[in-house]
Amino acid sequence: MKFNRISIIAAAVLVIALVAGCSASNGSSKKKVTLAYVAWDSEIASTYVVKEVLEQKLNYEVELMQVDAGPMWAGISDGSADAMVAAWLPTTHASYVSKYNGKYEDLGPNLEGTKIGLVVPKYMDINSIDELNDAVGDTVDHTIIGIEPGAGIMMSTEKVLDSYKLRDKWTLLESSSAAMTQQLEKAYANKEPIVVTGWTPHWMFAKMELKYLEDPQNVYGGDEQIHTIARKGLKEDQPEAFTFLDQFNWTPDDMAAVMIQIQEGETPEAAAKAWVEQNTSKVDAWVAE
Repeated sequence: MKFNRISIIAAAVLVIALVAGCSASNGSSKKKVTLAYVAWDSEIASTYVVKEVLEQKLNYEVELMQVDAGPMWAGISDGSADAMVAAWLPTTHASYVSKYNGKYEDLGPNLEGTKIGLVVPKYMDINSIDELNDAVGDTVDHTIIGIEPGAGIMMSTEKVLDSYKLRDKWTLLESSSAAMTQQLEKAYANKEPIVVTGWTPHWMFAKMELKYLEDPQNVYGGDEQIHTIARKGLKEDQPEAFTFLDQFNWTPDDMAAVMIQIQEGETPEAAAKAWVEQNTSKVDAWVAE
């Protein structure tokens, strides 16, 4: 009995030591980052590329949090998410910048030359928002096909309805990025009129001949930038990830290459992996200390 008791105690000590050792090992090797993003084709592309680099180059475990724009900004500001590479500034996400001012760190632009506005096929005989008259309105049932409610472009389009005095007749239809592009592709294939909320970079401009409606009142603003936003304290908690996020930047052509692959059937993971493997010099510059 004495031998058995000693054996049991020794075994218990050994198990505890092994568990402690495993925990210490996991703690030292597992680095975790949570990225928030909106389900825009552009942000899916950029977020998955960032995820690929964090996992394959920097040995991080990455959790993705797909949400609408409001919760995305809220998550960074309250610390439930670590970072995002999906902040459209200065106009599209202006309301969130104001609401959460001082509660996040702006690491600057990761992509230059973005734009938002109302988009139509080039075959439509209209060039400006102020031409959305009764004749054009009748052809599209006085409906603008939008995306997710709460998106910055939707807020700006609501202002457009007021500024151009379209509110009485026109409706902004809430849907999603995917649903909007499906409606656009269907109308385009049949040479039918359609008005959608659009932005660049986006693969739809490579696949279809489209144009922005001029915005003489400049409600949508001019060219924008996509910024990287991090939670307070990330630099101290995860300096390696912070340095990479701070150095991450690419071009609309880079982003379009990933978006088109996804649109043509690749998974976001596969498209991001392929792009990272084909752009090693750019990626190496992002992760350089």
